[in-house]
Amino acid sequence: MAKSDDVAALSTTSYAILGLLAIKPWTTYELAQQMRRALGQFWPRAESKLYEEPKKLVAHGLARATKETTGKRPRTVYSITPKGRRAMAAWVPQPGAGPVLEFEGLIKLFYAEHGSKDDMLATLARVRDWSHERRAAGAGISRSYLEGKGAFPERLPWLVLCGQFLDEFDQAVERWTEWATGVVEQWPDDITKAQPDFDVLEAQARRYDGDGGQ
Repeated sequence: MAKSDDVAALSTTSYAILGLLAIKPWTTYELAQQMRRALGQFWPRAESKLYEEPKKLVAHGLARATKETTGKRPRTVYSITPKGRRAMAAWVPQPGAGPVLEFEGLIKLFYAEHGSKDDMLATLARVRDWSHERRAAGAGISRSYLEGKGAFPERLPWLVLCGQFLDEFDQAVERWTEWATGVVEQWPDDITKAQPDFDVLEAQARRYDGDGGQ
């Protein structure tokens, strides 16, 4: 078992929770809500995992748990300790890993020969709906800050950086979905008779070669 002062075993999720505690104290329920709302678009995690993390932070001395009562209902509120703030200050400057893509719809397209053309178009339609939902949610968050209603506006300069990445990602998914739908619509009903687009393949190869497609 890790020692209480050993932070090497902490995961990125641990630090994500610790960062929220650095903003203000939260209950585990509130932490789970904030993780879904604020970080869920780029760090989704099972809710059961989120409920365990605060206890781990307490065990490492990075957070403290305080018992409170709201009416007749007891609750535990977690807050960051000075050691927790030092841990965040040590972790944030370290290089972070790049994105990891997890995309079930793309797996279905990868194995398209086990379905039909209509199945592929339905999968692409679901992805398009997903991108529209994401764009709508992102627009609502951006608008709330413009109207002075966003949470923790003192953090807005770097929140805008994260929001711009998510916006460009959503736009990329939407553009790809529109392109892929147009391609598949031109295929014969028997997709095993479809022909690859070698112009697109050549363009991909040039970009991967690093010449920018020139």
